[in-house]
Amino acid sequence: MAHVISDACSSCGSCAEVCPVEAISEGDGKYVIDADTCVDCGACVGECPVEAISAE
Repeated sequence: MAHVISDACSSCGSCAEVCPVEAISEGDGKYVIDADTCVDCGACVGECPVEAISAE
């Protein structure tokens, strides 16, 4: 199960920097996680300053 980024995302990019499989990219107004690439490691969750990332 992949993680998802909510609309609370501030587009800071912290999550993308720590993703070991580069599943996170800048989307339209917020960052997005590619569910097919995400390995559900959770590294991004702790990096998000606005707590916008959660398990799907």
